[in-house]
Amino acid sequence: MAVVKRTSSNVLLDTALKNFYAAAEEMGLEEGLIDILSHSERRTCVSIPVEMDDGTVRVFDGYRVLHSSAIGPGKGGVRFHPEVNLDECEALGMMMTWKCSLAGIPYGGGKGGVSCEPLELSKKEKERIARTWAARMAPVIGAWTDVPAPDVNTGGPEMVWFMDTISKMKNQLEPAIFTGKPIPLWGSKGRTAATGYGVATCALELLKNLGKSPEGATVAIQGFGNVGTYAALTMIDAGSKVIGISDITGTYYAPNGLDIKKAFDHVSNHPKRLLEGFTCDGCQKLDLPEVLFLDCDILIPAALEGVINGKNADKVKAKYIVEAANGPITPEGDAILDDKGILVVPDFLANSGGVIGSYFEWAQDLGGFFWSEEEYNDRLIRIMKDNFQRVWTYAKDKNVKMRRAAFMAAIQRVADAVRMRGVFL
Repeated sequence: MAVVKRTSSNVLLDTALKNFYAAAEEMGLEEGLIDILSHSERRTCVSIPVEMDDGTVRVFDGYRVLHSSAIGPGKGGVRFHPEVNLDECEALGMMMTWKCSLAGIPYGGGKGGVSCEPLELSKKEKERIARTWAARMAPVIGAWTDVPAPDVNTGGPEMVWFMDTISKMKNQLEPAIFTGKPIPLWGSKGRTAATGYGVATCALELLKNLGKSPEGATVAIQGFGNVGTYAALTMIDAGSKVIGISDITGTYYAPNGLDIKKAFDHVSNHPKRLLEGFTCDGCQKLDLPEVLFLDCDILIPAALEGVINGKNADKVKAKYIVEAANGPITPEGDAILDDKGILVVPDFLANSGGVIGSYFEWAQDLGGFFWSEEEYNDRLIRIMKDNFQRVWTYAKDKNVKMRRAAFMAAIQRVADAVRMRGVFL
């Protein structure tokens, strides 16, 4: 009996399923394994009642999805965003399974979030949301079950609130249950920059394999949050020119290169960590979407999913794209970019520095022994380079695109684990 393929009205989940089915069929994966791996193991929804600063009570929707625990405990971020929903979390959880598998670390995939608008919340309101989310998710998360981390609009403070809440509920310290914590509270040196550092490493490895120098290469980065910031700083340290950056306030463009360190300082000192009001020599402000269509060597989409799609992919002028966000290109957009000859380094390879860094933090927390930042970065860069070369070689040997090569290599490892463990519970 043929597998009944799942579909979804959610663009991101539909994209994740289409990518999985296409790769699994090309691999000749058994129908039973295709059916298992196209479904998540657990989808959890909770309501989060919160007393607001004005005394009123609001109820927010919270989610956590565990896609697969075949290789190890779930791993994936918790995001605070108004568009968070269960299908989005399932899609991102599935992507995390492939990302962890491809990275060669002992994790499965998970994802979670709260549907809220962080810009409209005070710090205390965010804390109440975070603590209630953690308390209600306590039965389904744990250091050997499902290990959340930061994501869109969350970071060290939220991870501390999560950890502290569950530690108090269990009457014992649980440092390894969340990663992305501040260094003084069982965090790991190097973790903050890990994702952006890894993205830039993949961009530099791409140029190296193409026989091109990073010196003078032009880069545009959509999104100037944590990932985009450190990717930009690493690229300019390698001699490249970052000519465009953006956030919700617009695109900031300078054809001869932006002063990225000045932009970093500006965002660090802005009350909402935005580029609003930023200027430097030769900088001009453009409409928000324009960063995607700048004429450059490398485009790094480091914001949200689906930003390059069937409606706008034909306007992309970059020679290469390194995906820093999760799912920034839809399958329709991918096909157009392929026709244009634009080479794409897929998200779950390029942005895996974050989850590799989370693995480092988790391992240090479990052992109670911490590394120097130099040790952390040396291990991270070695793994990122090895993973890039493995996918690059696989793609060349099988004559497939890098995305397909990455999917096939990642799916194979998870499928092998499911076969060995068998079908039970």
